[in-house]
Amino acid sequence: MKKKLYIKTHGCQMNEYDSAKMADLLKEKEGFELAKNEDEADLLILNTCSIREKAQEKVFHQIGRWRKIKEEKPDLKIAIGGCVASQEGKEIINRAPAVDIVFGPQTLHKLPELYNNKKKTNINQIDISFPKLEKFNHLPVKGKGEPSAFVSIAEGCNKYCSFCVVPKTRGHEVSRTIEDILNEVSILADKGTREINFLGQNVNNFKGTFKGEKSSLAVLIELASKIDNIERIRFTTSHPHEFKDDLVEVYDRVPELVSHVHLPVQSGSDKILKLMRRRYNAEKYLALIEKIRIIRPDMSFSSDFIVGFPGETNEDFQQTINVINEVKFDESYSFIYSPRPNTTASEMPDDVSPEEKKERLNILQSRLNQLSFGYSRKKVGTSQRCLIYGQSRRDPGQLQGRTICNRIVNFQSNQLDLVGHFANIQIQEALTNSLRGSLAH
Repeated sequence: MKKKLYIKTHGCQMNEYDSAKMADLLKEKEGFELAKNEDEADLLILNTCSIREKAQEKVFHQIGRWRKIKEEKPDLKIAIGGCVASQEGKEIINRAPAVDIVFGPQTLHKLPELYNNKKKTNINQIDISFPKLEKFNHLPVKGKGEPSAFVSIAEGCNKYCSFCVVPKTRGHEVSRTIEDILNEVSILADKGTREINFLGQNVNNFKGTFKGEKSSLAVLIELASKIDNIERIRFTTSHPHEFKDDLVEVYDRVPELVSHVHLPVQSGSDKILKLMRRRYNAEKYLALIEKIRIIRPDMSFSSDFIVGFPGETNEDFQQTINVINEVKFDESYSFIYSPRPNTTASEMPDDVSPEEKKERLNILQSRLNQLSFGYSRKKVGTSQRCLIYGQSRRDPGQLQGRTICNRIVNFQSNQLDLVGHFANIQIQEALTNSLRGSLAH
């Protein structure tokens, strides 16, 4: 009987990508199949994220639930990976002895070896080292190309923003070679993938080599756009400080590059941006938005916001609202500030009351939702060319696609042969973060 694997993923798209690679790797090397639920698994993996508040506690709560399953199945193995694993290391096993394996984002390729070592020796396995790009030499490309696929092009971060723990959990920035990336994209394209989403913590600071010379994300995008069957290219997440002119200009030359960019501003206050160590001010951020819009007037922008950062006054918060009103973001993610371990911001006086943080977040999210819904309403009555991703999660009788400007569109259809292809959808209804329509005839 085949061994069963269950993976639970917290956090960002990088973690989603890593979890998919873990599943592919363990299937190829150890014959694991994905389990439908936790109870039938022989190996449980929790891929963790350390960005949000109480991230560690969520991990230990999950381990506690899995420990009960292990009491019924003593041969069950529990593995903890990702950023919390990288941050906590052996302390996870010290606090939760039910855990068998701890591994970091850069050592997920060693999972089969760690799993087998644990089975053979019954000694707990820990590897949270940073062997740079070694993992990409061991990770298989998925056997079946999905309509849209993530391709990780760089790992780590050198920015050391005062609120962020990522440089300590994922290591310093390293970039894959362009040749290696294009090879992965070509394999995916041959298997049916039509859209590529390049991933990196600071994806636009990509410095991979091409023919031995240091290159850039702009060059990678141009080369990837020439690969047969690749019709759309996305990238995330961008850092405003690294968004250079060559990347702005590539929007003019490469129609495959979608009309959407995720560009986290975090705050509209220059004082707070300086405390955050973001390396730009509001004026520079807005100038960058304008540069991109001159080339792509229909560009859709999304962003991230942190509300209630130490030292944030009502005036600082209003400056953030001013930036929101000027850019008119289509979609955004916003959070109340919470101190993360081993960050410089955690040593600053957290002088904004919880009540004030919640009130500011409500005001900010209300305005962002208003703008997002307004953006959706403008699409009603238009025909949108969408890449069809698959069936809607909520209604199997509907298919789901995505526009070039990153808006999800749901429409009634049982034509599963549309999946992986483009279709024109007539937009009939606007929701805050999605659209509804019907196949255009």
